[in-house]
Amino acid sequence: MPDTGVTRTYDFTLSYDNISPDGVQKLGLLINGQYPGPTIEANWGDWIEVTVHNQLTNEGTALHWHGLLQKETQWMDGVPGVAQCPIPPGQSFTYRFRADLFGTSWYHSHYSAQYVGGSVGPMVIYGPRTEDYDIDLGPIMLNDWYHSAYYPLVEQTMAPASENQPIVQSDNILISGHGTFDCSKTTLPCVPNAGLAKFQFQSGKTHRLRLMNTGAESILKFSIDEHTMTVIANDYVPLNPYNTTAVTLGVGQRTDVLVTADLDSTSAVFMRANAGPGLAAGGCNSNNPEASQAMAVIYYEDANTTVIPTSSPQSDAELTYCGNDDLSLTTPLQELAPVTDAATTQEVHISYRSNGTHNLFYMGEETYRADYNDAILLSANQGDLQFPAQSNVYDFGSNATVNLVVYNHFPAEHPMHMHGHNYWVLAEGTGRWNGRITNPHNPQRRDVQILQPGSQHGPPSYIVVQITQDNPGIWPFHCHIAWHVSGGLYMNLLERKEDITGLKIPGQMAQTCSDWADYTNSMAPDQIDSGL
Repeated sequence: MPDTGVTRTYDFTLSYDNISPDGVQKLGLLINGQYPGPTIEANWGDWIEVTVHNQLTNEGTALHWHGLLQKETQWMDGVPGVAQCPIPPGQSFTYRFRADLFGTSWYHSHYSAQYVGGSVGPMVIYGPRTEDYDIDLGPIMLNDWYHSAYYPLVEQTMAPASENQPIVQSDNILISGHGTFDCSKTTLPCVPNAGLAKFQFQSGKTHRLRLMNTGAESILKFSIDEHTMTVIANDYVPLNPYNTTAVTLGVGQRTDVLVTADLDSTSAVFMRANAGPGLAAGGCNSNNPEASQAMAVIYYEDANTTVIPTSSPQSDAELTYCGNDDLSLTTPLQELAPVTDAATTQEVHISYRSNGTHNLFYMGEETYRADYNDAILLSANQGDLQFPAQSNVYDFGSNATVNLVVYNHFPAEHPMHMHGHNYWVLAEGTGRWNGRITNPHNPQRRDVQILQPGSQHGPPSYIVVQITQDNPGIWPFHCHIAWHVSGGLYMNLLERKEDITGLKIPGQMAQTCSDWADYTNSMAPDQIDSGL
């Protein structure tokens, strides 16, 4: 990583206001008065400083910088109850961290399901080009969208066992913060034909599109009518390029593609984000069947921009497959082999069951719940390594490498995100892992991989991931579906605990807990979910 000596500074204010990205008015959680939030841009090796002002009335907040490793700034990861205590209403906090990887990502609130309300934005770290292209179209955010504020949705998810919904239906799909909705199907204030996102292609030129799924639940299939895409990166990891007509993105995943504009200069086509059929119809998502696809428009340079395209979609045969592209395709450009005989292997079983009053998700024998008043990384730094069961901490000691074999016994997918690491994806499948590794000399590395739907009574699905314990800290590993992590589908990895006490954590981190304690002495937070 280069040492640029440059610091990029940003100033973010979180507040509520009415927004209508698809024409339907809702109370949105905005950053600097906008949705999506501002784009963070930096060069590889830069420092990034973001001052966050919490202007929410009765909620704390914290921002997470998705996919960055945070080596030497482990306390800046932005997870309340782990790296910090929440930022109280009316107060501010400055994050400072390194752009330690390059490529495409996003940032989002990690306090309850706040980000579903709108507190998200893209993040682009510029670095060496691994493939040639002419034009960078920048970030393209894809996400499901809810017309309700986020908190009532959490209430649905966390209702007593007789009433709760582990996944709540979305109302729409957006591309880059835009979409349309049939106003006859809502009683909320609604403006018809709110407008689609628009992009321009230059004929004969190759364009880079930075795709990201910043939604709550839906797996999205991205395609461009009458065009082929070349995949060049997954998450922050450049790949050996391969061609495809559809890219699958689980929540939190990013894929960079190159597209050559090989049509006539007067052409116009749709790009599409398709959630496919619902679970009952054999698909991947619980979305409203009437809101299963978003479109945006690509106009070539001489196209009539007042005309809606008439282009036809790619085949939708893949829409019932919930996984990422086959691991045999997704090989990193920089070859790095995992350890074939990891120092330790841990099975983790994901289940959904009752705790007596509520149905919750479990990773292993515990369901997770954050204690906002106790940032466990800060406690570990002071030598306190006794964690409550609800923190769901796994300690792998001084072992250099760890294989996690994650079994899914729930009939829906889980995009599994690891903080502080890019992990190797060694294998995926159904049943029990037989020990075989796909591409053992150079398997996929990334920070989110889709674990496919399993079965409560039949064979589970599984993924096998390997991490190298080279980043002392406490690192979350969780499903990135908002309703699943709200329900406790989360564990912490205690990494190299003997080195955590040596971390030089600045005093501003402990101050977050003092400030939060002062706030909660007079105002108890209404934490009805895991807190994350």
